[in-house]
Amino acid sequence: MAPAVRPVVLVVNGAAATLQKTMGIVTRYAPSPTGDLHIGGARTALFNWALARCHGGQFLLRFEDTDRARSTRESEAAVLEAFEWLGLDYDPVPGFDQIPRQSERMARYAELVAPLVAAGAAYRCTCTSEEVNQMRNRAREAGQPHTGYDGSCREKDIGPDPGRPFCVRLRVDLDGPTRWQDLVAGPSGQDAEQIEDFVLLRTDGSPIYHVAVVVDDHDMGVTHVIRGREHILSTSRQLLLYRAFGFDAPEFAHVPLLVDTSGKKLSKRAESVSVQSYRDRGFTPEAVLNYIARLGWGHGDLEIVSKDELAKIFALSDVGSSPSQVHEDKLLWLSQHYLRELPAATLHAYVQPFLESVRGGPVEINASLAELLELLRPRAETLIDMAERAGFALSQEIEIEEKAARKHLKPEAREPLEKLRTELAGLGNWSAESVQPAFEAVCATLELKMGNLAQPTRVAVTGSSSSPGIYETLAVLGQQRTLERLDAALARLPAAD
Repeated sequence: MAPAVRPVVLVVNGAAATLQKTMGIVTRYAPSPTGDLHIGGARTALFNWALARCHGGQFLLRFEDTDRARSTRESEAAVLEAFEWLGLDYDPVPGFDQIPRQSERMARYAELVAPLVAAGAAYRCTCTSEEVNQMRNRAREAGQPHTGYDGSCREKDIGPDPGRPFCVRLRVDLDGPTRWQDLVAGPSGQDAEQIEDFVLLRTDGSPIYHVAVVVDDHDMGVTHVIRGREHILSTSRQLLLYRAFGFDAPEFAHVPLLVDTSGKKLSKRAESVSVQSYRDRGFTPEAVLNYIARLGWGHGDLEIVSKDELAKIFALSDVGSSPSQVHEDKLLWLSQHYLRELPAATLHAYVQPFLESVRGGPVEINASLAELLELLRPRAETLIDMAERAGFALSQEIEIEEKAARKHLKPEAREPLEKLRTELAGLGNWSAESVQPAFEAVCATLELKMGNLAQPTRVAVTGSSSSPGIYETLAVLGQQRTLERLDAALARLPAAD
């Protein structure tokens, strides 16, 4: 995809100045700030980011906040928070000193619609919503190509002060451009006769979404629009607007839908599939980004892909056309991979908040805790899982699981634990290598299998029947805490018969 010479309109202090500038690929992500960043939105953002970065282009961010009832600055902050967590950077929009918002550009939209009315490409319409509903019902009953507005005001030449509320509609040209070659979906669009003369400005003068998005994409020099398949029916109308405004249309790529495990479209309101929810459930940003990238995109047999690698190899030709299913089996697999492979310093930074949550207070990752985290890498599925597995080493006292106690802390465990405590108390050097002979000596003396000593010990010192190797566990825990916990476990054991 070679750079193209495109007219870029920079709007500064309300005035439009058209510049001719050689640009590469320019993509954008334009969310409605009404909540946390949904996984579908995150995928759209990631694909736009990756295409721009792969071609040395620009990735822009703006907020489409014309839904004033639901759009909030808190939601804007949530989007930015998710971007930062995932590591997605964005470029400044030319002509703007901050992230653009549609709510701040109303004058620009109205400025471009007015000449259309003057030229007859658009017209004022005084039909009420009740009258338009009646038109739709009649069209539906008659089986007409489109079941919408019937053009009643097309030839009325209604002036700017008709004495009643009016909207502004586009005069749809039956020969207008309403089909295109989608970069993902292939040949797309519909015939112009299937499209009604649709509203451009509402009765209060505010623009509809199609006007705002077309003007924004033009003004910001966007060359490629990558968005979800649910927007594909809007594109024909937007192509008509590009021609009406005299703008060059960008390339379009509509990526497949995301569906749940039952095959239904994934709800945007589901909190469990927001970027923040994955973060709070203990998934690393590397795992989540890798997971999102593979929802509909693939590169040969590649399963593990980093952000930097994606920026080198991403291509829209590798995006499939079928819906992608969202389920956590693959995410858990990726999570385990990254927990094993992350640099220690990165892992420590990620897991520390979860360690502090488990402990209920500050946690310093010292040498022994760092060693435990290394032991837990191959066992943990998430950061929360890792923190909970490390819980026995975070506090002086532990709570022993009742099920584990019933199974392993039986009266017959008293003698082996007492003898082990004696052996361990006499050790001058404390390490995994030094405690092993103590276990072996007790097993030899009492003719026990190692498991019959290791499991009661594990439950006594960790509170659980699952931990890293028992020698390494004791080494991390330290001699004093090991002896104290063995004493506590022995105190709760009844005497053997």
